Amino acid sequence: MQRNLLIILLLVVVCQASGQSSKPNSKSPRLFLIKGQPIYADEFLYLYKKNHLKKEDFAEQKITDYLGLLINFKLKVTEAKERGLDTTSAFKKEFKSYEIELKKPYVGDKDELDRLTKETYQRLTEEVKASHILITTGADADPKDTILAFNKISKIRERIMGGENFEKVAKEESEDPSAKTNGGNLGFFTALQMVYPFEQAAYTMSVGQISQPVRTRFGYHLIKVTSRRLSRGEVEVSHIILRTGQGENTKVKNKILEIYDQLRGGRNWEELCKEYSDDPATKNSGGRLRPFGVGALASIPEFEAVAFSLTTQGEISDPFQSVYGWHIVRLEKKMPVPSFLEVEASLRKKVGSDERLQIADARRLEVKKRQYDFTEDADVKNWFVASADSSLQNGRWKFKGEAEFKARTIFTLQEQKILVAHFISFILTEQRRTSAAPVSYLIQLYNRFVLEEIGDIEDVKLRQNNPEYRNLLTEYEEGILLFTIMEKEVWTKASEDTLGLRKYYDANKDKYRAGDRVHAKVFATTNKNFLDEVKQRVMSGDSLKKEDLKKFKSILPMRHYERGENKAVDRVSWSIGLHSVEVDETYYLVEIDNLVPPGIKSFEETRARLISDYQDVLEKNWIAGLSRKYPVKVNSKGKKFVINELTKSEK
Repeated sequence: MQRNLLIILLLVVVCQASGQSSKPNSKSPRLFLIKGQPIYADEFLYLYKKNHLKKEDFAEQKITDYLGLLINFKLKVTEAKERGLDTTSAFKKEFKSYEIELKKPYVGDKDELDRLTKETYQRLTEEVKASHILITTGADADPKDTILAFNKISKIRERIMGGENFEKVAKEESEDPSAKTNGGNLGFFTALQMVYPFEQAAYTMSVGQISQPVRTRFGYHLIKVTSRRLSRGEVEVSHIILRTGQGENTKVKNKILEIYDQLRGGRNWEELCKEYSDDPATKNSGGRLRPFGVGALASIPEFEAVAFSLTTQGEISDPFQSVYGWHIVRLEKKMPVPSFLEVEASLRKKVGSDERLQIADARRLEVKKRQYDFTEDADVKNWFVASADSSLQNGRWKFKGEAEFKARTIFTLQEQKILVAHFISFILTEQRRTSAAPVSYLIQLYNRFVLEEIGDIEDVKLRQNNPEYRNLLTEYEEGILLFTIMEKEVWTKASEDTLGLRKYYDANKDKYRAGDRVHAKVFATTNKNFLDEVKQRVMSGDSLKKEDLKKFKSILPMRHYERGENKAVDRVSWSIGLHSVEVDETYYLVEIDNLVPPGIKSFEETRARLISDYQDVLEKNWIAGLSRKYPVKVNSKGKKFVINELTKSEK
């Protein structure tokens, strides 16, 4: 965070001195030249107008001063590039993160995660009831098995469309074991409770409609939507459960009725729950369960139905039976669907880890492939698929092919050849430990690589067609380079060069003279009574205890103070002893143990200012060296042009 802030400050303070990396306006004259690289007037005008808003800034001298600052900035960036700082993995990673954020306002596609989050929220406000028929086939099934499953589900659909009863066919043909008893009825559900392709189909169908075959990781489904309604939100209940064993149903039923009678007679719910409930996780906390929504307890629909049927807080249900035993439920509260703002952050996290984002990315990839004339070499891709092994799962995959293979083309984009060597480099950089199957993970990496290569083409187009984005991106690029090289050449060097600092201090001691000072310690608190009590005890000869020190808001250590350095010190009498004062509703205790006459500050006392001054010297000398290394040629016509443009615009 600190580094990011410093880069942003550099972009502002150091004149935002960066700009266009492509051809300037055809009418723009060259302003100056560094190492054969021209800097044009239109870049200077863009930067100056962006960073100067006051009328008095548009004076010839100020424009000339700014030109000097821009030249110094470009000298530093040129040196950074000469050292290859723009080619390091650290630079590329950091710049990429800025690029992704800067690009968003300029690209036509909406943030897919944002779109899916809003879509999911809208679906959470509605519940869908559906039935299905499933023909299973694995996500990585052989193509022959996949075709067989598809043909089978297609024939089943023909039967239903021909008039056969959906429930009857589900009991006969569905490979979902529960269909034998429920006829494929899944009850009501809402978003995030079904796999995404199933949810997508169900939420886009009309009541009574039969879907086309829908592919999920479980196989092929036929879906029939039977009802829709507004979401009932979530419900929070407490329960008492008596589990039933073999041949115990009558006995357990009688016991639950007895408990119910005691509740109606006024017996305390918590006491009965603790005494009788067979749920060890909740019996000691009144049987309270976490809030749940429709479909969350699909395995015990009776429980869900009773919980949502209760309407008044504290209302207790009649005893009822499920596959797990006999229950009594008490309503604690009902919670409607919260607003989008309330759940946006948590919902984005859920959507981000859900398969819907992966599916959307895959769909987007296919669209972009067509857009950019994507063609791939199947033989080359198949070689990579065949090379996928457990080393990929461990993040330790290495290329084991012939060296000549690296020069082959794996795919093309708009006639641009992408070489095998580039994909190998991508795998080596991006691979991580994973639980995914090796082939699946390799294909994930391959698709990400294709998207990244397409993204690079799009970035070039965006820079060419959008000068504002181009300027902004270059500003950040050069800002990162400036930060990196300043850190190396000035900031770190100044703080670590103890001998250089000492030498500079000895040669410039007169700069670090101080007037009258006090040697003092400052205590702060918002409790006046506590401060008065402590002051009285200390003045009577007592010492501060550890308990006292913990109660202070802050304690500044004993050091020298000049006038103007600390408001509390300035407000007390400069005499040895203990003083108290109030400043801005805070109460201070100032302990002065010595009066210090005017004189030169010690090396340690002035270290912070000394480092800052030494940085200025190092930077000045460094820029002088860069000016000799990269002679700058200012074009007088270009300079005159920018001065005329800026001064006339404010007349």
